[in-house]
Amino acid sequence: MFSLTASGQEVSTIRGTVRSSRGELLSGVTVQVKGSKYITQTDRDGTYSITSVPLNINLTFSRLGFKTVTLQLGLLASRENSQDVELLSEVQSLDEINITEKFSGSNFKLVDPDKFSAYPSVSGSFENLIKNMPGVSANNELSSQYSVRGGNFDENLLYLNDIEIFRPLSISKGQQESLGFVNPDMATNVRFSAGGFEARYGDKLSSVLDVRYAKPDTFSLEASASFLGSSATLKVPFKNSFILVGFRNKKNQDLLKRQNLVGNFSSRFSDYQILYKQEISPKINFSLFGNYNKGELDVLPGQRETEFGTSDEVLKLFVNYDGTESIRYASAMGAISLGYNFSNTSSIKWVSSLTGIDESENTDLLGLYTFDERDGLGTGNSGNLLGRGSQYDFTRNRIHSLIYNSELRVYKQYRKSFLEMGARIQKDEINDDINEYIGLDSTGYSRPGNGNFIYSDLINEQNDVNVRRINGFFQNTFNLSPYLTFAAGIRANYNSFTKELLISPRVSFMYYPDNSDDLLLRFSAGAYAQAPYYRELRNFNGSINPDARSQRSYQILSGVDSKFNGLGTRLKFTSEVYYKFLSRLTPYKTEDLRVLYFSDQQSKGYAAGMDFSLAGTFAKALESTFRLSVMKTEEDIKGDQYTIKGGTGITNTTIMPGYLKRPTDQRINLGILFQDRLQQNPTYKVHLNLLFASSLPTGPTGSPRYKDVFKIPAYKRVDIGFSKDFVDPDSRKIIPFFKKYFQSLSAHAEVFNLLNNKNTASYLWLKDVNAVQYAVPNYLTFRKFNFRITAKLKSR
Repeated sequence: MFSLTASGQEVSTIRGTVRSSRGELLSGVTVQVKGSKYITQTDRDGTYSITSVPLNINLTFSRLGFKTVTLQLGLLASRENSQDVELLSEVQSLDEINITEKFSGSNFKLVDPDKFSAYPSVSGSFENLIKNMPGVSANNELSSQYSVRGGNFDENLLYLNDIEIFRPLSISKGQQESLGFVNPDMATNVRFSAGGFEARYGDKLSSVLDVRYAKPDTFSLEASASFLGSSATLKVPFKNSFILVGFRNKKNQDLLKRQNLVGNFSSRFSDYQILYKQEISPKINFSLFGNYNKGELDVLPGQRETEFGTSDEVLKLFVNYDGTESIRYASAMGAISLGYNFSNTSSIKWVSSLTGIDESENTDLLGLYTFDERDGLGTGNSGNLLGRGSQYDFTRNRIHSLIYNSELRVYKQYRKSFLEMGARIQKDEINDDINEYIGLDSTGYSRPGNGNFIYSDLINEQNDVNVRRINGFFQNTFNLSPYLTFAAGIRANYNSFTKELLISPRVSFMYYPDNSDDLLLRFSAGAYAQAPYYRELRNFNGSINPDARSQRSYQILSGVDSKFNGLGTRLKFTSEVYYKFLSRLTPYKTEDLRVLYFSDQQSKGYAAGMDFSLAGTFAKALESTFRLSVMKTEEDIKGDQYTIKGGTGITNTTIMPGYLKRPTDQRINLGILFQDRLQQNPTYKVHLNLLFASSLPTGPTGSPRYKDVFKIPAYKRVDIGFSKDFVDPDSRKIIPFFKKYFQSLSAHAEVFNLLNNKNTASYLWLKDVNAVQYAVPNYLTFRKFNFRITAKLKSR
């Protein structure tokens, strides 16, 4: 720090960043000049600033769950002085300090982005780490998409530094998906909420993933390379600014070759991100963010051979393909934010972004198939021919999306409360050109045009949808006592398509008995509304429903978080019980990653469940988590009915299906992420990830929802990774070259799908000569070995 003898009336400015000793940015830290009126709190990036303070001060930093720090400082007059602070947890052991974050309010859980470097992930997307969070379910390892507490993929919010992120619309299979948006090497702080989030967050029904990219402490260059892809990240801090640059790429060829489709695959997925932030003065700062994400997949299928059924009834599908399938998409995004601090306790922030997405699907594929019943398992067993024929798939689809939004937020800190408010305008321009059909010939082999094909699912539509949206929120968080925090807010949104004004009040309580972070009681209740985006507006036949309505739910949640000593470590147990009354829904079906809405129908429903999680550090600096989720969700479609025809002289019977299982009705989800070290050589580590998700309801493509009585089997997967850090401080011997130039250098050997389970993504529906329909499974990836090297250079 700086020291200077000052005259009586001289003043100065002090600013800095507050972190935990694990490097996590800490928001909500009270920073006060002791014995004076100068007080503020760190913002969501962990930064604080106090102006016009005396030159000799005692500066106090305090936050529940961390030790209070008081510093005696001498400041330079009429200049900006910098003081970064690291806070330690209240909890200590004899040999090390166990850093445990304060329970974050409003049902958010902290996700450490550094964990991802050791996480065995076949997709390479950080979002796969979210699939280990309570309340989250997923059954496709190739995708970064996930569903939360009975919701679908379209009900999840993603923010980066208060910028809402939008993703492509036409992805239908996991193999087509590029890398997820979040670059874990650039992320500083990640928070996730599975429900009950505050009014400051936008208009979706299920979850929020809030990501922060912030100023690094030192210059850093990180790189990673594996059989499946590579990445590189550059972090450069300056005195009043910083820049982050990240690049990632992925290739799926080796994975796709291990599916039940033989052919030539070519995939190229890449992601580029850059963030620049400048502090112009103690009062003014601005930042620029850019992202370019590109995906290309070309498939030249040859043959497919799938055996399924039971040991008593083995069925086999054999297909010869002729043609190609390709998908292209590119997403470009730019954002600017400008912040102004009126004083130590009040500020405003303006955020604007522009996102453009171009997507195309081209399919020209003929499949000649035979479908038979085999005499038992094994090769060479002949059986009865159930059917043969051909299917011709043709697709020429184009989607162009342009999304612009601009938002102004205001923050005001009082002694016992924190006020936030904001207003945003947004414009969506979607141009969708759909041209697709399927030709079927179940009588024998023939080519299109020979007259034997029956064409179905014919769609030829051109849709131009322009929607303007206005939304805003008002929220205040009160410290009612040292033990009780209360947050209340209201959110409103209006869109020009449905012309609905939706008001969503939300409240939450957080109670810390005895002012200790060892126990936290939480309660939240509120209304959540989701105005339709383009996919919710489009029917199965490609047309737009002009009478579409917004979806709405009312949610109530109660949770208990507890920290205690057990199993030789400090454990954290989290539990939540929730109920969601879904007062208005748009029914849908899912086919792999594609969500197809019955836009002209409405339903009501519910989702109810419990989530449990236990986390602890059983090996130094390696946290393990165990989680269990139980959930049930159903819906009743308005006016849904069908008729059973009676025989001669018997009247027809009308059936009202009533409540149906929703496509995301996955009753049990179990996840284990276990990490350990070898006792004799702790630089060798093991990382085990186990996922189990029970069956999902499904049915034939295009059929009414009440016919979804078939099940996708339970998803079972085990991934394991082994790593060695060559510059680990616990290493017995470090090569001098590595020690001189590398902050970390590790090698990872990974086995994906260790047990080689056949997990099903979706079904191909076929009929035999007797018009009996069969569901032929489309399997996900099988066992795959991967090797990866990650390195981080030392700053010079």
